[in-house]
Amino acid sequence: MNKQWYEALFENYGKKYDSENFTQGTVGECDFIEKEIHFDKSLKILDVGCGTGRHAIELTKRGYCVTGIDLSESQLKRAREKAEESHLVIDFQRHDARNLPFSGEFDVAIMMCEGGFSLMETDEMNFEILNNVTKALKPEAKLIFTTSNALFPLYNSVDEFHASTLEEGNSQCTKNAFDLMTFRGHSVVEFEDDSGNKKTLECNERYYAPCEITWLLKSLGYKKIDIFGARLGAFSREHKLTTQDFEMLVIAET
Repeated sequence: MNKQWYEALFENYGKKYDSENFTQGTVGECDFIEKEIHFDKSLKILDVGCGTGRHAIELTKRGYCVTGIDLSESQLKRAREKAEESHLVIDFQRHDARNLPFSGEFDVAIMMCEGGFSLMETDEMNFEILNNVTKALKPEAKLIFTTSNALFPLYNSVDEFHASTLEEGNSQCTKNAFDLMTFRGHSVVEFEDDSGNKKTLECNERYYAPCEITWLLKSLGYKKIDIFGARLGAFSREHKLTTQDFEMLVIAET
């Protein structure tokens, strides 16, 4: 059975992933998460698509109880190594976010940097991630996540955006195309894995309009939904979402 692009991408990419420019905002992002949950260290946090554990580790260092889940065993292996290096005990589990084993266990869920959501092949699969994460939450809980903003490619060049963020040694995203009928972005990603092997993958992910996200979350029972522009390492409720924001920051409360 052929692997999906997001499975192939994260097979052997833990160390290289941590050096990518889009992973460098962890501290500022955790500052925002802490503020949003009122610095309440009694809350249980679920980190969905935790990757190499950067948010889970930073929040655990600050005294929070975090469970991290990811589909990639390679990413989880790196997360466990980093936690051990920091003398932290964190529960990292391998799960598909479309089929989580949790029910009403967590006060907060986070999905940072497209933590699974929006990467799936179909809208139905993406919805199942939101549905399963919601089921994992307690009746009064908060969901914080980022996802690609469909308003951006309608007004801007995705090629120019990726070229402006390119740094030597990092992955390169080229041949970007945006399908107006499906709101899916298609691209070719070139990167080097942790063993030094150069790889090329054809990728595609869903961009969402703010009204779509609002409707999806309302259908799952969220009563308060706020959407802002997501800026690397500087999340804020002061950043009104615009067509210039490549990602949006979503905060939903049940």
